[in-house]
Amino acid sequence: MDAHDRALFDRSWHRAWTALVANDGTHAQRDGEALRDALLTSYGEPQRKYHTRQHLAECLALLEEVATLATHPAEVEMALWFHDAIYDVKGSGNEDRSADWAHTALREAGVDADVAERVRQLVLVTKHDGVPQSPDEQVLVDIDLAILGAERPRFDEYERQIRDEYGFVPGFLFRRKRKQILRTFLDRPVLYSTPTLRERLEARARENLRRAIG
Repeated sequence: MDAHDRALFDRSWHRAWTALVANDGTHAQRDGEALRDALLTSYGEPQRKYHTRQHLAECLALLEEVATLATHPAEVEMALWFHDAIYDVKGSGNEDRSADWAHTALREAGVDADVAERVRQLVLVTKHDGVPQSPDEQVLVDIDLAILGAERPRFDEYERQIRDEYGFVPGFLFRRKRKQILRTFLDRPVLYSTPTLRERLEARARENLRRAIG
């Protein structure tokens, strides 16, 4: 982890944690850094090639640019920290398990039940199986999907990382399934819900997707 990412992680975590957890001098407040480090350890697991600290850093950096679009920016930021906290490439239910971890950890830290539940629901939205509804859901999903609208070198790196992550899948099967997934995004009337990120990323995302499917 380089110094730039370390500074980003420290800054982001402090901002989200202090906004959500009351500073009452209890052990929960002090334990925030232990939770942060546990999450960073998860994002550094060897089976990950795309869903890594690089992806987390890209998400958090973009949130810093567009945080004013969110109704509860600290909740969105915390949800980003947890959205790929558990990632088993051969398993299922990663989002559910990540969401449950977020909810449990925040409640143990004394976060209000309604706030912890909203964070849990935000993590679940990253299943990308529906249309995000609230402003916070829209910001979160747009950030998670921003990679689709990345500059060509980064998008191509992303595609290689996804292939490496699923290296155990035979090539012909991976290509077929991958095209199906990318096609579901390309077929959406709109990829990005927030006007700010739609203007910035939509056209390039569609170009990247057409090229990857093509």
